[in-house]
Amino acid sequence: MTPPTAPSTPPPVLLGDAEVRARLTPATATAAVRHALLEHQAGRLAAPPRVHAGLGGGELVFTVGALAAEGTTHGIPGVHGFRAYGTADRAGEQLVAVWDSASGRLTAVVHGHELGPRRTGAIGAVAVEALARTGGPGGCRLGLIGTGPQGWAQLWALSASASHRPAEIAVFGRRRERAERFAARVREELGLAARAVDSARAAVQGREVVIVATNSPTPVLEADWVAPGTHLSTLGPKSTTHYEIPPELAERAALIVTDSPAQAGSYGTDHLLGPTPLTALGAVLAGTAPARRGRDDITLFSSVGLAGTEVAVAAALTRA
Repeated sequence: MTPPTAPSTPPPVLLGDAEVRARLTPATATAAVRHALLEHQAGRLAAPPRVHAGLGGGELVFTVGALAAEGTTHGIPGVHGFRAYGTADRAGEQLVAVWDSASGRLTAVVHGHELGPRRTGAIGAVAVEALARTGGPGGCRLGLIGTGPQGWAQLWALSASASHRPAEIAVFGRRRERAERFAARVREELGLAARAVDSARAAVQGREVVIVATNSPTPVLEADWVAPGTHLSTLGPKSTTHYEIPPELAERAALIVTDSPAQAGSYGTDHLLGPTPLTALGAVLAGTAPARRGRDDITLFSSVGLAGTEVAVAAALTRA
């Protein structure tokens, strides 16, 4: 008698940069990270600080997350997984692996350069929506310092925002020609009114939203350029020896928010904002912590990367 054939297990979905660019929308990414932030606040997303494994000339870094299953209303299954990337080559690819928590089956593997910045962009867009003033009828005026993939992903995510889609964008980069190309790409691919400006000051002054996304070890703006009522997001270096924003800006801010207080706290006294009380973005979203109190408040978002959000975005991508 022939024994019954065991049901085959479908192989994991394998996705690269081309698939991420084609299939991941800003709406999908921002919905996934907003859900993850709220679940983390509710204690249903396990998101420990990242782990560093020494490799001699560099490190292999892991971020791990486990997202509990949502109720029957939405029917989103529980998932867990990790992201891994190396530090020896800053341009190296990242890998995100996702498991279905109920079955233990590996469901997706996403590799390349695209998912990480777009996940960070989605977190930034959620922060802007939660903390920034709304702009005029046409949207907010935004200033961007930095013309790399992280700056691009912030604009990509905000391009689908119902409340804070940028009406105009002033872009500054160290090389004018690169800023011109970046602004042209924003206009062509995102349909946003973007232009290159001659100075960081011109990108900052008079803006409701300012995004700083550089690798600079020294401040790229001055605190008194930031007008009352501005929201500023910082994505680059924020250690006590390398920092892209001036410490005085933290002193002017009425509220400083981060996506992961645990990750920010893991830097200890080496973090530029370490001594400052940091509010969790998830708490603001859940309404358990105040957001902007007054129209003239300066709000500051310190993006550090909540572990598990990349797993949540990868899982949502495979369901899309």
